[in-house]
Amino acid sequence: MTEKTDPPWEPPLAGTEAEHLVGALDRMRWTFRYKADGLDSAGLTAKIGKSELTLGGLLKHLAAQEDYTFTVKLTGEPISGPWTALGWDGSNDWEFSSAADDEPEVLYAYWDGAVERSRARLAEALRTGGLDQLAHTGWPDGRKASLRRLLCDLIEEYGRHTGHADLLREAVDGRTGEDPPHDWRPVS
Repeated sequence: MTEKTDPPWEPPLAGTEAEHLVGALDRMRWTFRYKADGLDSAGLTAKIGKSELTLGGLLKHLAAQEDYTFTVKLTGEPISGPWTALGWDGSNDWEFSSAADDEPEVLYAYWDGAVERSRARLAEALRTGGLDQLAHTGWPDGRKASLRRLLCDLIEEYGRHTGHADLLREAVDGRTGEDPPHDWRPVS
C-alpha cells in the first residue's frame, strides 16, 4: 500500500484552531511564493496597466509585513532583519518603490528569511501563550489585539496580495493555478 503524502502547503483536514490558522497562512505563503518564483529582474518589475504593483514589490512588502507582525505588533520590539539597515521608514510605499533596485536573489532572500523568522516567532508565541494572548499592538483606547487577530490580519494581507500576484504572474509568462504542482519547490 502506498502512503499518500500531502504537499507542505496543505492545511490539516481536522486540526486545532491554531493548526488551521497557521495552515491557512502557510498555504497563502506557499501559493504567493509559487506565483513569484523563478523570475529575473524583468519579471519581478513587470507592471500591469497603470498599477505600480510588481511581484518584486510584493515580495519585499510581504517580507517586511512578516517581520513587522511578529516583532513590532506582537512584542513591541523594534523591527528586525534587514529592514532598518535598508532605510525602511514604515510606509508601504517604501517596500514597493525600493524593490526595483534589488536583485532577484536579494528579494527572494528577504522573503524567505522573513518567513523563516516569522514561523519561529509564531511557533514560540503559540507554545508560550496561545492564540488568546494579547499582543503589544492595539487601539488608542488601550484595548490590545490577540495573537489570533494578528494571524488573521496576516492571512488577509496575503489573500489580497496573492490575488495581485496571480494577475501579475499571468501577465509575465502565463503561469496560472490556485496551488503549486504537488512536487513544486522554490527554485530561486
